[in-house]
Amino acid sequence: MKFLNSIVAVLALICNEVAGLKLQANVGELFTYKIEPQLFNWTHQVISQQFRYRPSLKNYPDLPSWMRYMYSHEYHAGFLYGTPPASAAGKDLSLDVVALNRQNYETRRVVVSMFVAHKFPTPNVVQMKINNLNWVHLMDPGRRENLRNIFRNDLWPNSKEDLSVVFMESAVNMGGRLPLRPQQREGVIVHVGSFAQFSPRLQELQEEVRPLYKLPSCTYKRTSVQKIFENVGFKLDWCAFRMVGMESPTEILFHSGKQNEQQMAEEDKGHRHEDRWLGISREDVPVRNYIDEFAFAFAIPGMILAILIGMLSAVLCFQHEKFSSNSDYPMASTVQMVQCSDSMSNQPITTLKSLKDPNFLLDNTSMRSQRWGCIHISIIALMSKYLFVYCSPNNSLYQLDCGNSSIYARPKPPPYKGGTLGRNGVDI
Repeated sequence: MKFLNSIVAVLALICNEVAGLKLQANVGELFTYKIEPQLFNWTHQVISQQFRYRPSLKNYPDLPSWMRYMYSHEYHAGFLYGTPPASAAGKDLSLDVVALNRQNYETRRVVVSMFVAHKFPTPNVVQMKINNLNWVHLMDPGRRENLRNIFRNDLWPNSKEDLSVVFMESAVNMGGRLPLRPQQREGVIVHVGSFAQFSPRLQELQEEVRPLYKLPSCTYKRTSVQKIFENVGFKLDWCAFRMVGMESPTEILFHSGKQNEQQMAEEDKGHRHEDRWLGISREDVPVRNYIDEFAFAFAIPGMILAILIGMLSAVLCFQHEKFSSNSDYPMASTVQMVQCSDSMSNQPITTLKSLKDPNFLLDNTSMRSQRWGCIHISIIALMSKYLFVYCSPNNSLYQLDCGNSSIYARPKPPPYKGGTLGRNGVDI
């Protein structure tokens, strides 16, 4: 029992020492912190992903708005990272980190204190995207130092004194897509900033990649500084390379961090006044004019419709004139040709009658009264209309009973008049 009490006392002392740990973060500069089992005095791991962590503000369920926590399965550790804004300057934060051992379901708690120091945000920033790395790889201080050395030594020599990483986030969290293959890297967005003006070499690089801004991604593109990044292990997406900056005042360059408390209070008061949103009056709200929009929406389609109607009317008028000119020809009249054969004589009799003749209707009525039947084949054309009724001799294959005479739908072909065939099939 005494042995257990001594162990608990030792653990309490260790936890109190860990809780006394105080971190520091700077405004406008990337802050990272690694949460691993050693923080809770767990020195070994038996199963895969044995430990889980849940950080939050003390007595609150969530982290500050500028801070983010992510767990890395590759490193089996959790990471806190973020860039403190100017509104968090001069504040003390206390973070509760609760750890869970999934092997025996033991929980431990550690309090981490942090102070956010005031610093002027860097006005000149270089934004880039690294395709062959994940967000967790830039948690390594060595990689971040290699990235800064590229700008300090080659691309941006004037930024040796104050160059820092001001922002870092996974490309997927920034709206990018997951890679097609799981073994590929997700990509990471990185911003580095300084108070120094951009060097001529950076400006030339900006003009070199400016035509690529209209493309979403261009991993195939190579630039004049490609080898400098690849020698250190960085492959950049040059479509995402940007330079954002402005000329910084000289007093900020020389007096950064040396203002007295009164000047800082005045600046904070001015910032608060500038950050305050002031609304505008109703009279100052711009009024949208819909007349031009309606004119463009209805005038142009109306003109096109009027042109099409005019073209169609002209075509129809020309066709009407053509029909009127062709109406004087005899072909436009309607004529019925009737061919009948007398039952007593085999000579066909052909008569032409007009459909407008009233005697035609009487003849037609008399034919119906005598139960004459025939087959009418009507051929209707665009310019002429004819009705042909054929009546042929009574020995046709298409013979119909027409009373005393026979009416057929088709005339009988002429009789065959052949010679006498011999034994060899020769016509004699």
